[in-house]
Amino acid sequence: MSHYFENDQNLPSNLKKTTTTLFNQNFIFYTDNGVFAKHGLDYGSRLLLESLPYEELEGPILDVGCGYGVLGIIINKKTNLAIDMIDINKRALHLSKRNVKENKCSNINIFESNCYENINKKYNTIITNPPIRAGKKVVYEILLNARNYLTNNGVLYLVIRKEQGALSTISDLKKYYNVSIINKSKGFFIISAKIC
Repeated sequence: MSHYFENDQNLPSNLKKTTTTLFNQNFIFYTDNGVFAKHGLDYGSRLLLESLPYEELEGPILDVGCGYGVLGIIINKKTNLAIDMIDINKRALHLSKRNVKENKCSNINIFESNCYENINKKYNTIITNPPIRAGKKVVYEILLNARNYLTNNGVLYLVIRKEQGALSTISDLKKYYNVSIINKSKGFFIISAKIC
């Protein structure tokens, strides 16, 4: 069975147009088979977006595992900050580029990267709804290695569910970061992690 962190070229396309409203603004997102939350904005991503301290966010921002672009696009429209969006999934990247145009964003750069493989600079903010189905090794590569791509005052923001190991993840993050739980709802934890 294919998962959204793979590049399955044989997976049939089923392009869908979805709409969502956030911050009194309407967004259009094209989704497809083989990408996360193909039916539209998922609860965890929405909670993350609603919980971010936008007045504190600084660019450049890196959206790791961007999928079809929800986090990066909505943050960009709200802040106009420069955002790099990366994913390993080519279909997700194609959709992200289409959705950036659809939502008339500027200052967004989208490119392929397996975790931080193609990243060669540092960011003030890294944001992710990590690909839990990819397994703990990949998730921890994203979360724990973020500190190598953050500026000295940089912050990692993420969402993770209690049933997906939120409590143990928080405990492990505390070895490397100053961790705060900035929101909790329906088993989802929104976490900020600053370099110690």
